Amino acid sequence: MVTNPSQKKIEDIWQLLEEIKDPEIPVVSLVEMGMIRQVGLDDSKVIIILSPTFAGCPALDVMQAEINRRLRQSGALAVEVRLSLKPPWTTDWITPQGREKLKSFGLAPPPLHAGRLEQALQQPVACPYCDSTRTEVKNDFGPTLCRAIWYCYNCQQPFEQFKPI
Repeated sequence: MVTNPSQKKIEDIWQLLEEIKDPEIPVVSLVEMGMIRQVGLDDSKVIIILSPTFAGCPALDVMQAEINRRLRQSGALAVEVRLSLKPPWTTDWITPQGREKLKSFGLAPPPLHAGRLEQALQQPVACPYCDSTRTEVKNDFGPTLCRAIWYCYNCQQPFEQFKPI
């Protein structure tokens, strides 16, 4: 079976993008966070479609610069990072591997919600340290807009949860 060279290049680019970490949560990659939506080639230009977690993401410039730097380092002659806000990014796009890494980092991953946010916000949040759901939100706003601060009554640990978006 002969592999399409363009397809192989695209697979290689995806692998490279897997190494680029989220600047705010460095245990997960942009791919694991579901922010890299598409990879394409147009002649010698690599085109990346990036959906930030929200339009005003303060790390957006850092992500774009790192994508550009890494791809050029690997031999890309031209790189274009296109922002896509439609459809808006959702926490449902975080990969299963990304969810596990968030939990291992001590950050409770958001529940899958398929657009039913009200229902997701009413679900109990499991502590990433002991898996207990005897938890309570202490502050709706954590160090970033996408996180909330919780407390576990079982292991008595505070923790953050990535909010379902």
